[in-house]
Amino acid sequence: MNNSNRIRSIVSWAVLLLVCVIAASLISTMTKKDTVKYSDVVGYFKNEQVTEFEIVGNKLTYKLKTEGENPAEEKTFVLYSVARFLDQVQPYVDSAVQKGVLAEGYDIKQANSIPAWVTYIPYLFLVGAVCFFGWIMMKQMAGGGKNGAMGFSRAKLKLADSGKGKVTFNDVAGADEEKEELQEIVEFLKNPKKYTDLGARIPRGVLMVGPPGTGKTYMAKATAGEAGVPFFSISGSDFVELYVGVGASRVRDTFDQAKKNAPCIVFIDEIDAVGRQRGAGLGGGNDEREQTLNQLLVEMDGFEQNEGVIVMAATNRPDVLDSALLRPGRFDRQIVIHLPDVRAREEILKIHARKKPMGKDVNFENVAKATSGFAPAELENVLNEAALLAARGNRKVITMEEITDAIMKVELGVEKKSRLITEKEKKLTAYHEAGHAIVTVVADGNSQVNEISIIPRGMAGGYTSYLPVENKSYMSKKEMLDRIVHGMGGRAAEELCLDDISTGASGDIQQVTDIARQMVMRYGMSEKLGPILFGTGREEVFLGRDFTAESKTYSEKVAATIDEEIKRIIDEQYARAKEILQEKLPQLHTIAEQLMVHEKITGDQFRALLDGKTPEEVFAKTEPELATPEAADEQKDGAEEA
Repeated sequence: MNNSNRIRSIVSWAVLLLVCVIAASLISTMTKKDTVKYSDVVGYFKNEQVTEFEIVGNKLTYKLKTEGENPAEEKTFVLYSVARFLDQVQPYVDSAVQKGVLAEGYDIKQANSIPAWVTYIPYLFLVGAVCFFGWIMMKQMAGGGKNGAMGFSRAKLKLADSGKGKVTFNDVAGADEEKEELQEIVEFLKNPKKYTDLGARIPRGVLMVGPPGTGKTYMAKATAGEAGVPFFSISGSDFVELYVGVGASRVRDTFDQAKKNAPCIVFIDEIDAVGRQRGAGLGGGNDEREQTLNQLLVEMDGFEQNEGVIVMAATNRPDVLDSALLRPGRFDRQIVIHLPDVRAREEILKIHARKKPMGKDVNFENVAKATSGFAPAELENVLNEAALLAARGNRKVITMEEITDAIMKVELGVEKKSRLITEKEKKLTAYHEAGHAIVTVVADGNSQVNEISIIPRGMAGGYTSYLPVENKSYMSKKEMLDRIVHGMGGRAAEELCLDDISTGASGDIQQVTDIARQMVMRYGMSEKLGPILFGTGREEVFLGRDFTAESKTYSEKVAATIDEEIKRIIDEQYARAKEILQEKLPQLHTIAEQLMVHEKITGDQFRALLDGKTPEEVFAKTEPELATPEAADEQKDGAEEA
């Protein structure tokens, strides 16, 4: 609740309290019983029983005749109209004065007499206060504010700031084709006559599809910023409410507000929350979500024309959207926003680094190579984490060291240097990671080792990071087999050098099994089964469509063959990994020993050791005291003696 709504609520309750107090006071006054009635008082004057009286304001004080020597008792009465009372009793007062009941020359003391209409002011105020309070309550219930009692039927649209900080296409990097598609929308909003003269119809809706963090929302803001039109945004989940009919009402309100501000752009984020396929059988035809979707379909392409209102939406699940929503006339155009390639990542990094002091050693080309598969949101997070690390180290600029640490932090988690690791665990991790690195470099020339570490980071006991030589949007059969070899390198090294295996390879086994299963069932890379798709081929199952579908479209005999093929592929690549490590066994021992000493070695140091150079040659210049395991043991013994 904001300040204005809070103040309005306080005023409303204050008015209600005041009305209650006044009403209680008036009711108390009206119900208070006097000792005599008004007619009785007038009768006292008519019967000449009053010997003295005085009127002060609207209060009458009088004394009546008494028998004997008893003193006269003074009584009071509240008059609602003094003028009316005097008109009625004046003849009797004059008569009483003449007869001596009232002393001759007796002056009537009428002090501060007030007009009759003044006595009605409390009642008028009470009626006005009740009307005012009722007006406030009705205004809130009718949706005078979005937080009112009936305000939940209003759409919670957010209007983006179109001032100095607006986003344009200059702030978007690495999406040249996508910007080209959206440039037509911008041109139409700026100059619609250019298109209408040719009989062209601008797309009513633009659906942006892509993985999370690829900049779909940012792209929509940039489109509105380029066109210079209002940009309204709302989440798909904001339409759905507990109460029936509220979602459809919010959709109508969204387009009503948009029409008043046309030309404009309405952006619906995560539209799959409201646009899922109908007829799922999981809520019935009267499901609130379906009513909301029906209203959205009508508003986008119904009998009424939404001239100048362009709907943009974003989702990472286009497969679950209703087909009626995706047809021409609604979302005419779909723009797929992929993960950025190495060139695009470099441009994105430079944009996010514009307001950050970067060191002279920062090479964005190398950073882009090291962040393969990162989305734009993750790249921005890398530079932000690097800035935090630089501030933690009291540095004035961000260096390559902070960026490298930030990449590993985003990808794997925080480095746990304080964690106590036994020598047995350290040795197992060293051979495991060394096995991964050697097998990858020998089997696959497409990747280069960037760093090897046995320091726990995140959920991993150690890690081996790589720099891909080139960017690829697809994978061949050989490359997928190389990935399986790489995954089995750690387990093979444990078996060869430690005569035992550990649970540390569980994640690797899961990855290689998934790759082998996709090769057989999805990509048709099994010679025995051939190029046939087994199963639905979908990575995720949508209950609204696949709940009743037959997910298993093959026989038990074929299922057994699939299992045999998966096992054959993994067994062959595991044997291949063991063969590679057997040939490089001396280097495997050397690299593992150096990892136990240094805990972390760079890609250049790894390549030098793999080429057969001695640890003294590789580490003498950087860490001469730790060049060999013997030197490290001597240093450790000396520290214990000290």
